[in-house]
Amino acid sequence: MKTLSLGYSPCPNDTFIFYALAHKKIRGDVEFSEMLRDVETLNRMALHAEMDVTKTSFYAFGYLQDNYCLLHSGSALGRGCGPLIVSKNPLRVSELYGRKIAIPGKMTTAYLLLQLFAPEIKNVVEMPFDRIMNAVSLGTVDAGLIIHEGRFTYPKYNLIKLIDLGEWWEKETGLPIPLGGILAKRELGANVIREIDRMIRESIEYAFRNRASTREYIKNNAQEMDDTVIDQHIGLYVNDYTLDIGDGVLAIREMLKRAGELNLIPYSDEPLFID
Repeated sequence: MKTLSLGYSPCPNDTFIFYALAHKKIRGDVEFSEMLRDVETLNRMALHAEMDVTKTSFYAFGYLQDNYCLLHSGSALGRGCGPLIVSKNPLRVSELYGRKIAIPGKMTTAYLLLQLFAPEIKNVVEMPFDRIMNAVSLGTVDAGLIIHEGRFTYPKYNLIKLIDLGEWWEKETGLPIPLGGILAKRELGANVIREIDRMIRESIEYAFRNRASTREYIKNNAQEMDDTVIDQHIGLYVNDYTLDIGDGVLAIREMLKRAGELNLIPYSDEPLFID
C-alpha cells in the first residue's frame, strides 16, 4: 500500500480533522505518514514539494498551483474568522504606515489580506504566530497581525482590536474568508487524489460523530489551550466548507484574482482541482 506524507498544523481544527486518519480509523488505498508543523513552515516545505499532501494557506497556494491541486475537503473558510490587527493603543489605519507590525509569516493568508487591505503597510517583521501578542504587549512591535486562537485570547494581553481583516473582506466581497486548504501533488494522479479526498472527508465525518475521542489528541498538540478555547477554535474553523468546499471556491478564486492583479502571486493556468 502506498504511503504518502501528510502535513498539517497542531491547531485544534487540523488535529480534529485528521484525528481519524492519524489513528487509522479510516481505511483506503493509501496510508499516511503525518508531520505536524505550523502552517507557515508547511507553506515553505510545499514550495520545495516536500509533502505529498499538505495544509497550506491560500496565499501560498497561489505559488504552488502548478505542482499542487486543491482538495474538496479539509479547507478552512468561513465568516467571522479572519485575522485581526491588534495593538496596545488605538491607532488609525494611516497611523500604521511606517509602524513595526508583527506578522505570522509572509506566505500566510493573513498577510495577503493585510496587503490587499492596506498595501502602504511595509514595515513588517515575521515571528511565530503564538509569540505575536506577547511582542505587542511588551512593545517590541507597535501592532500585531494575529490568527487562530488569538481571536479569543488577545484581551488577556491587554490588547485592543484595531481592524478585523475578515470583516473587511466580507464587506468588500460578500464572500466567506478563505484561510487555508489541503493540497495534493498533481503528479499523484486523479484516482489517488480522489481517494485522498474521500478519506479526508470521512475523517472529518468521523470527528463530528466522535468528538470526545478526538479531545486527547487535540489537547496534546494545542499548546495548553483550555477546553473552551479549543471548542471555540473548532467551531469557528471547521464547518460545512470543511466537509466540501462547494461554492466557497468563489471566495478562493476572488482572493487569487486580487492577489494576481497586484502581482503578489505568479500566474498559473492550472485548474484549482484535478477533476
